[in-house]
Amino acid sequence: MKTIRLTMAQALLRFLDAQYVELDGTEYKFVQGVMGIFGHGNVTGLGEALEYGSSGLRYIQGNNEQGLVHAATAYAKQKNRLGIFVCTSSIGPGATNMITGAATATVNRIPVLLLPGDVFASRQPDPVLQQIETPWDHTVNANNAFKPVSRYWDRIERPEQIMIAGMNAMRVLTDPVETGAVTLCLPQDTQAEAFHYPESFLEKKVWHLDRQALNPRALKEAISILSSAQKPLIVAGGGVHYSQAAETLRSFAKTFGIPVSETQAGKSAMSWKDPMSVGAVGVTGTSAANLLAKSADIVLVVGSRLQDFTTASKQVFHPEAKLLHLNINKFDGLKMGSIMLEADAKSGLESLKDEMSKADYQTSTEYRDRVEKLQKEWNAEVDRLYNLKSEDGNVQTSVVGTLNEFMAPEDVVLCAAGSLPGDLHRLWRSEVPKTYHMEYGYSCMGYEVSGGLGAKMAMEKGEVYVIVGDGSYLMLHSEILTALKEHVKINILLLDNSG
Repeated sequence: MKTIRLTMAQALLRFLDAQYVELDGTEYKFVQGVMGIFGHGNVTGLGEALEYGSSGLRYIQGNNEQGLVHAATAYAKQKNRLGIFVCTSSIGPGATNMITGAATATVNRIPVLLLPGDVFASRQPDPVLQQIETPWDHTVNANNAFKPVSRYWDRIERPEQIMIAGMNAMRVLTDPVETGAVTLCLPQDTQAEAFHYPESFLEKKVWHLDRQALNPRALKEAISILSSAQKPLIVAGGGVHYSQAAETLRSFAKTFGIPVSETQAGKSAMSWKDPMSVGAVGVTGTSAANLLAKSADIVLVVGSRLQDFTTASKQVFHPEAKLLHLNINKFDGLKMGSIMLEADAKSGLESLKDEMSKADYQTSTEYRDRVEKLQKEWNAEVDRLYNLKSEDGNVQTSVVGTLNEFMAPEDVVLCAAGSLPGDLHRLWRSEVPKTYHMEYGYSCMGYEVSGGLGAKMAMEKGEVYVIVGDGSYLMLHSEILTALKEHVKINILLLDNSG
């Protein structure tokens, strides 16, 4: 076996630099770089490896550890989980600053790799500066707080352990079912310890994102239910985007005349101009989508977490409506007593379309007329709200309307918390997929500015417009400085709501 002597930190970076994912025959470099702030706990290990090592990873120095995790989350979200940034911190408050960001990523099913510095594995300098001591269990410190918000957690106390931990980290990060925050705690002495690593560990590795097909039994059951639907409705979740199934969904809806509503994560899967698009559903939904939801006999959910705002705390659908849930994640797919269709969204919709076409299924002319009528009524309401006037100042809905009309179709609007997500979900008119970026799984105040940085870094064209209230802005806006340092242009629309 050929080996190469490296520090653990050097080996980890070399390993991450060699990771790729493949989808539909196209390879994508998975780890793009490292965002972080250096201090004791990571500067002499990971910092040295980044400065003098041979990895090709880009380093971005940020200004707040939580903000950097939000930026990395937004990057991966905008990339449809096909690329990530790693986040590193010193021990103590630098590490615990990342916990909120970790929770945000995990709730939203977004891959982020966190490398917090950890106390000395040798325990000889204990207690080091910023070390939390646990008298009844010396294996517990502040980094254990990452466990409940991580999809995988490990502490690397010997340099050779990174080989198993690295593979497990990549296994979770690239798994669309398991993905979320992955935390590898790096004791500051272990980072700098050398080991003879097998060269095979550092070679290029491709993780294949094979699309899961719909089981023939489940497909037959789904067709028997869908083909009998009189008033069907589709709920498009974030899984539509991550599966790159937006065009497939639009074609499916058009072919069979089935209206499509959208969750916060699923919004922009449909163009607002599409005849089958009825907009947002749930607490922050449109009258068109919610009236159709209340009367629907069959609801086809595609890739949604079915959180309480989407379902109006399980009240938005007719009590006797049957829910079919196309999802690769059984945990989500079985919610609300749904009939589980375990499959990738794109391939699942394609299979459903093929079989429904054989059955010559179409919704009735009367139902399509009702969809069109509700659509027109809601569009008139949006026009009214876009043009509201007040002598006391700008009205938020008219600000949203002005921005919407100003932006190009390929530009991205980004938000996360406050009253804006409600207005944007209802009123924003998206034409192109991936142009609506809302973090509403955790609805984390402070995500907006940092998210704007990450989203823009992931975009191949167009501008990003961050729209944020003053409360969320004041909570965390330090990555404006990072954007300036890195020459990443973001546009921020700040609303003074008297916070």
